[in-house]
Amino acid sequence: MTGHQVLLLVNFCLYGFLLPEAAKILTISTMGGSHYFMIDSISQIFQDHGHQVTSLVPKTAFIQEKEKPYRVIYWFPPKDQLRKLGKRFELYITEAFNGREEFYSYAKLFEQYATLCSELLSRRDIMDSLIHENFDLLFLDSTDPCVFLIAEKLGKQFVSFLPTLFSFMDFGLPSPLSYVPVYGSSLTDQMDFWGRVKNFLMFFDFSRKQRKIFSYYDGTIQKHFAEGSRPVLSDLLLKAELWFVNCDFALDFARPLFPNTVYVGGLLDKPVQPIHQDLENFIAKFGDSGFVLVSQGSILSFYQTKKSIKEMNSAFAHLPQGVIWKFNASYWPKDIKLAKNVKIMDWLPQNDLLAHPSIRLFITHGGIRSVTEAIQHGVPIVGIPINLDQPYNMVRVEARKFGISIQPEDVKEETLVLKIKQVMEDKRYKSAAMAARVIRHTHPVPPAQRLVGWIDHILETGGAAHLKPYAFQQSWHEQYLLDVILFLVAFTLGILWLCAKVLGAVIRYLSKAKKMKKT
Repeated sequence: MTGHQVLLLVNFCLYGFLLPEAAKILTISTMGGSHYFMIDSISQIFQDHGHQVTSLVPKTAFIQEKEKPYRVIYWFPPKDQLRKLGKRFELYITEAFNGREEFYSYAKLFEQYATLCSELLSRRDIMDSLIHENFDLLFLDSTDPCVFLIAEKLGKQFVSFLPTLFSFMDFGLPSPLSYVPVYGSSLTDQMDFWGRVKNFLMFFDFSRKQRKIFSYYDGTIQKHFAEGSRPVLSDLLLKAELWFVNCDFALDFARPLFPNTVYVGGLLDKPVQPIHQDLENFIAKFGDSGFVLVSQGSILSFYQTKKSIKEMNSAFAHLPQGVIWKFNASYWPKDIKLAKNVKIMDWLPQNDLLAHPSIRLFITHGGIRSVTEAIQHGVPIVGIPINLDQPYNMVRVEARKFGISIQPEDVKEETLVLKIKQVMEDKRYKSAAMAARVIRHTHPVPPAQRLVGWIDHILETGGAAHLKPYAFQQSWHEQYLLDVILFLVAFTLGILWLCAKVLGAVIRYLSKAKKMKKT
């Protein structure tokens, strides 16, 4: 028996003593694609630690039904609604690739998600069975606000998982605008005067955008919740017992957190496996020059323009390194000849390649999973962020100095070659990447242990009321002391008015006395 197997056995035995009865946990994600794989990994972590897990996920074309060590409930969204969502997403991505990403297009996606949410809540067969299961805890993928409405319907305590850095989910954390950049501001924590002005104004813009996204769910709430008991989405976010954030301070800026907010960056990292021999043979051809890994996510690669493909391919042809590029061969333009040093693959073992000793650079869209894996292995980055959290992530990569970013509309052959060589030839980028790796690897508690440990804690204590600040129960004017300020201003003005009245009376009395004396 290996040391790893012994450790797993010891952990299993310890959890057996600590948790005589396994908790019944329901994991929920209403999103497909990478969100499905994320919730699958987390469900398996809970199952491996002795809990009884059920998972509710949508059944889409990207998901293949496979036998799991836990129970899975697949929800089949209506095909016509999926088509509408697909068309809306395609329009949004196309605009983003052309540098025309607008909040309106992004928000309209949630209009479609809200429609799907209403459909799911209407499925009495699913909802009634979940209610009767009597789960001890719900674990929510918070990307889609629908999960909070599901939790409200089930009437169970829940914890929330934020797959990215902070986004359009304001769940009550203290955010001093002098050094905590607002989502979408493209600022770092080191702001000059004009940066703080921008951040202050962006805060109001952020609040407006969150209200807009949440407003799409108003119809769903009115339809599925009785009058007088209709929840407010922003209030539901505050009901989470814990918030797990898929990041850590190897990437994010230091900021104030409440006790019920736990960073679990690296949670989804996989053990490194040997790569296939054909990849080893390809890498070996380039000797000490090594190779560059290119991956722009599971979805974005389908929407790349022919122009960007041509520019990237031409740029790679100038490199002495080999290039392994995740790209579906069936989408490759027939009139573009693939560079001799480039190998395209429909799928590649990204984590295993990032761990390879011959890797020199990672070119990525800047998704949180890709950035996290690059940090895990100390690999510098050239990012081409498209949308959502990707620009936000790349701001932090640049601030940590282990990578640089290029806007999609600026991806030209000469520019890309220049940026690639800059990052590979300047050793400071590699040093910064290794420094981030050290921060990640030397955390005193592994992310899976943080996740399960905190879950076990709130299960045994009956919730996390002791971890939540009283601020969650205060109105906004109480939190910001506006009532106190108003009272003090009024009191001060009252005293000044009274003093002025007394002084006026004294002056009039003295003036009158003076006149009487003269007479």
